Amino acid sequence: MRLANLKNRAVLLTSDDQGLDIHEASGGKFGPNVADIYKNWSEFTAWASNVKEAGNISIDQAQLGAPSPEPEQIFAIGLNYQAHQKEAGYKVTTELPPVFTKWRSSLTGPNTEVTLPDRGNVDWECELVVIIGVGGRNIAPENAWQHVAGLTIGQDLSERKRQQFGQAPQYSLGKSFGGFAPIGPWLVTPDQFADPNSIKLGSDIDGMPQQNGTTKDMICPVPQLLEFLSKIIEFRPGDIIFTGTPAGVGMGQDPKRFLKPGENLRSWIEGIGEINTTFRAGKPAESGVPADN
Repeated sequence: MRLANLKNRAVLLTSDDQGLDIHEASGGKFGPNVADIYKNWSEFTAWASNVKEAGNISIDQAQLGAPSPEPEQIFAIGLNYQAHQKEAGYKVTTELPPVFTKWRSSLTGPNTEVTLPDRGNVDWECELVVIIGVGGRNIAPENAWQHVAGLTIGQDLSERKRQQFGQAPQYSLGKSFGGFAPIGPWLVTPDQFADPNSIKLGSDIDGMPQQNGTTKDMICPVPQLLEFLSKIIEFRPGDIIFTGTPAGVGMGQDPKRFLKPGENLRSWIEGIGEINTTFRAGKPAESGVPADN
């Protein structure tokens, strides 16, 4: 099953370019807002599994929003692939990775334009994103996929100078400028993958490949992430987890390479599709004003 957010209405996809308005098709039982779907996820999926209608709404990806637009919590996982640990200059380890948040105001849909902060060191990180369907605490890894509504594509955009600013790193701030959390184009339920623990993903800039990895190389796979996090926090329906990025980011190149105005960043994940982010220059900082937009 694939679930999309089309102009703030929940849509069940029947093909890449056709879908059903869920609120209308269910006689008002579910929707119309996508966020409401997650609150009744088990009941909704039971209904959706029996839908036989053909799609009657055209899907324009330019009009799609984030497939979970109102998460209570957004988690992000750093250094969750060993090759990325190495390119980032860290000691390669299999220890549990660091966790931070991306603020909800940075969340956006799958096709968006982002203003580059004046510091100009914006990096890319293509990531598999987990959307929670059934919340809870103390989730056992063998039951973890039962709590996952589905998977989507995300970009953990990062302003590296702000991320490392000050005496201690500012991961959440450096990764939460406007538009720094594009996700989409839609949610795909785990049963649609031959192996949800082994999915190819990557990115390119203006057609030039940058990342090409697989989630089977994660240090802490999705079931273990849910187990680890749920020992501390309580997951809520609609919550989002950016699960980490494979190697190939700009900071790891020699010389370092960051995003520039006018460039297009394409991020793709096997079995889901792709999202596209373009970039424009920010306004020059005034004298005496910190160089952040």
